[in-house]
Amino acid sequence: MKLSDLHNGESAIIVKVYGHGGFRKRITEMGFVRGRKVASILDSPLKDPVKYAIMGYEVSLRHSEAEMIEVLYEPDANEPVEVRAFPVQDARTDGSAGSGGNSGTPGKQRNRDKDLAFRKNVINIALVGNPNSGKTSLFNALSGRSEHVGNYSGVTVDAKTGHFNYMGYHFNITDLPGTYSLSAYSPEERYVRRHIFEKMPDVIINTVVASNIERNLYLTTELIDLNPRMAVALNMYDELQASGAELDYGKLGGMIGVPMIPTVAKNKKGLDVLLDTVIDIFENRNTVARHIHIYYGTVPEPEIAALDGMIRRSNDVPQQFPARYWTVKLLEQDPEAEKLLCHCDGYSKWKAFAAKASERIRHQADEDVETVISDAKYGFIAGALKETYMEGTVDSNKRTRYIDRLVTDKWLGFPLFILLMWIMFMATFYLGAYPQEWIELGIAKLGDLISGNMPDGPLKDLLIDGIIGGVGSVIVFLPNILVLFLFISFMEDSGYMARAAFIMDKIMHKMGLHGKSFIPLIMGFGCNVPAIMATRTVESHSSRLITILINPFMSCSARIPVFVLLAGAFFPRYAGTVLISMYVLGILIAILTAKVFRKTRFKKDETPFVMELPPYRLPTANTTLKHMWDKGEQYLKKMGGVILVASIIIWFLSYYPQHFPGKTARTTTAAVAMPDETLNCEEDPFENSYLGQIGKFCEPVMRPLGLNGKATVALLSGTAAKEIVVCTLGVLYQDEDEATLPKTLLASGDFTQRSALAFMAFILLYFPCIAALAAIRNEAGRKWALFSALYSTVVAWIAGFAVYIIVGFF
Repeated sequence: MKLSDLHNGESAIIVKVYGHGGFRKRITEMGFVRGRKVASILDSPLKDPVKYAIMGYEVSLRHSEAEMIEVLYEPDANEPVEVRAFPVQDARTDGSAGSGGNSGTPGKQRNRDKDLAFRKNVINIALVGNPNSGKTSLFNALSGRSEHVGNYSGVTVDAKTGHFNYMGYHFNITDLPGTYSLSAYSPEERYVRRHIFEKMPDVIINTVVASNIERNLYLTTELIDLNPRMAVALNMYDELQASGAELDYGKLGGMIGVPMIPTVAKNKKGLDVLLDTVIDIFENRNTVARHIHIYYGTVPEPEIAALDGMIRRSNDVPQQFPARYWTVKLLEQDPEAEKLLCHCDGYSKWKAFAAKASERIRHQADEDVETVISDAKYGFIAGALKETYMEGTVDSNKRTRYIDRLVTDKWLGFPLFILLMWIMFMATFYLGAYPQEWIELGIAKLGDLISGNMPDGPLKDLLIDGIIGGVGSVIVFLPNILVLFLFISFMEDSGYMARAAFIMDKIMHKMGLHGKSFIPLIMGFGCNVPAIMATRTVESHSSRLITILINPFMSCSARIPVFVLLAGAFFPRYAGTVLISMYVLGILIAILTAKVFRKTRFKKDETPFVMELPPYRLPTANTTLKHMWDKGEQYLKKMGGVILVASIIIWFLSYYPQHFPGKTARTTTAAVAMPDETLNCEEDPFENSYLGQIGKFCEPVMRPLGLNGKATVALLSGTAAKEIVVCTLGVLYQDEDEATLPKTLLASGDFTQRSALAFMAFILLYFPCIAALAAIRNEAGRKWALFSALYSTVVAWIAGFAVYIIVGFF
């Protein structure tokens, strides 16, 4: 019987996991091992994927993955399969390095002692933990920084560093990406392992969700294999207590050789004890910390011992990790480990022995090495918890299941999601309109103040038309940006984002993408840069690359000023609908592009949909508002940086060369009576400016879309940052007789409703901003960044032309 055969509400015992490679490794790390009870909880609206409960948490799998897991229907399991508990073997019993050393050789230790003597009371900490373990909350609480804390996998996509002082020590703390293990199947896993290998932190703090300790301790066992100096932060300990469970964490820490400290990061509880423990470990005063060996069973241990002995005799093996760790990784045929060992003199002999040993283990255990090792680790965890942990009587997931029945319901799931998106975009336009008017009024009064107190001249025009007209025309949209990020922050912090990926997986799958791709795409509505970085959570290389390339089609917050400006000016009665239509257009183009890429450039790549569905947590107002303001602060910084500089450059190019020596451009617009053979009195000064000449040169390309030279110049300036489009329009369409830029645009006659829509469509799709291109280059390479710039611009022109032609029929 396969796991996919279970109906909702039924449970079974896992008998065997089939498949190989990344899928098998990931599925066993998530707790799908022999002897484990699993229950089918909920179907997605399209019946695929399905939510399962295992080891106290919930995870979603597609039918194709569930078919790879053989189960025994629970009523038929007369004799439940026992999970073996393996004894703990102390490393010191076999003469290996003892308590707390990060290095395995005297030379490395001497270098470390020199370094410690040099930097005295400086402690370098690395935070390592599962996604949703509260790792970033702990980082914020310790360092005082305000990193975003999201309730779904993949928020932390890069390492973040902070600093603080405590009890006479200076701490450098690094928040590493969330990961379930330290294998080589995902960028996060490789990044974390490489950081530990290269940086060798003084102490690792392993964050563990106390209320879901069994599954979280798998990563702890992986860290134990590395033999670092380590402490475990039992985070969210209040949830464990609320469930009625009991944990003898002192005894558990003593058994596995790692001190354990209960913490509640969001309330800063237990942090002083945690830091005191870190100091004791650093100073080698902690009596609990010791290195243990996890016993892997009678079949693999002889092979491990033989290969371990061969590696120990080598003088050139990397000493950052113990020889036993390299042994296990060679038996697992870990590509990253092989890359680090390939330069060693004995590598070819080790690899040949490991290949034969792996085959012997497979033959005797009827499982591959990775599965045997994973089973042993979970057996080790089960044995330790059997003596130290008592389950609670309170069902902590009850509220989550009730909410999931609503938000992932077959009939309500999609309508609720669409309703939330509609509310978000409508609120972005209408709620932001009121403070936007106040800011516009303030900017107008500032312009009047300068105009009435400064003599005419280039400096006055620069301040009024260039800086206030340019930057001011963009800053008025700050309220709209804040409203958008308020909604996105709430969905991320509450855990709804993971459900959105769950209900959308089937649709994403039809696009040739992974359900996890949905989260970066939704994040793209805020900013494409972190959204592109968030694609690191997508294990499949081709799915990740497609997600990166279509992400710029998601309408980021930088485009909101343009859309709100033009929709409000030319479609005042339907502004909200026009705004939503731009988002829909971007989504449709992204879907079409993904389908084309999957059918042409990238061959089909089936990737496992294994995604944790974290419990719902009501985000605090402080956390949500802080995240919203952090994004708003970035927007304001952009105002004082790239947009200010761009405004000045655009003003200069539109102002010079002057038509009348000694006169400003502002006076030339009214100087119709002044005779001059070189100037046509009906001529717009913009036409003879540097910017006008650039616009005239490029105008033929955009004329089929109904756009003139000024609009073309605005598009050219927007390649740096999309907000600069509004800034450019603000500089080019200054009019003393009009109060606001929307009225000026409407009165200019340069735009019609057709051309305004085509203009918006082009801005939605063309040329990713410089920051987004840099992110694409970093994540996918220079070739794909160049391709993205060219492809998106061609698509934008075609879409803009199509909009212009189609709207003309109505």
